[in-house]
Amino acid sequence: MAVPAEGTAAPGGGNVLHQITRRLPYLPSALRQIAEYLVAHPTEAQAMTITQLASACGVAESTVSRFVREMGLESYHTLRVGLAEARFAATRTAAGGGEAEFVYEGILRDDAAPAIIGKIERSSRQALTRTARQVDAEALAEAAALLDEANALVFCSMGASGIAAEEGVMRFTRAGKKCLHYRDQSVQMMVATVLAPGDVLIAISDSGQTTAVVEATRLAVDRGAATIAITAAPKSPLARLADVPLFTSNVEGAGLYGESVTSKWGQLLLVDILYATYAARHFDETLHTLQETYEAGIRHSRGRRRP
Repeated sequence: MAVPAEGTAAPGGGNVLHQITRRLPYLPSALRQIAEYLVAHPTEAQAMTITQLASACGVAESTVSRFVREMGLESYHTLRVGLAEARFAATRTAAGGGEAEFVYEGILRDDAAPAIIGKIERSSRQALTRTARQVDAEALAEAAALLDEANALVFCSMGASGIAAEEGVMRFTRAGKKCLHYRDQSVQMMVATVLAPGDVLIAISDSGQTTAVVEATRLAVDRGAATIAITAAPKSPLARLADVPLFTSNVEGAGLYGESVTSKWGQLLLVDILYATYAARHFDETLHTLQETYEAGIRHSRGRRRP
């Protein structure tokens, strides 16, 4: 296999990330773990030593070296240089208004249906796995404690994060909690202004920088309400404001092609984990309200059983 010089394009055309995404579906399991990590986190990976990358991927250093050879690269340094060049090209292209390298979740121009299906399935699985691995048990317990005596839960979100907010409303309503969620950002701000001690605002934003969500959280804090943040950005304004931040896995490149549905799996997972934690703490009461809400709002919609 031809070996490129330092900083040149990867074998088969395109940059190193293109090469990795093309080969990813066909790699053995251990090498595929590395490829998936590099596609999801190229910015972080370009600054890692070989030891750090091996640890992040859960493989041996020798497996990373094997991956480098499999990609036809001269050295681990060549891989890092290639990742840096790929990220620079993506930033430059996006800034110039041209075509982004990936139109969505690592999808390339010539990807066939099987490759697209595989990439989306893998990225969705990664989002769930990485979010689950980084859930802090103490933070989760703190969040659940805030919910224990809450008078009302108010969910605040924008765009596709509303999917997780609506799931939260359904889950916690069935557990016996009064819940509110309005998609209109003006109404969200108004609701935040009338919160009080004893209420809990649950703010959901991948970036943690969504203006309306951050400002609604700030208003809730000023009114003495408790706040929980679900975000992928630990250093964001939202994470700093919230009493308890809970973190999803980050999705690389979301800024290029807008919000990713894949990134929402982490939000949904955290909402479910938060609900399940609360429900386990209030087991008997939750069972009772589950039965009541089923009878009132679900059973009649299932149709009559045939004799």
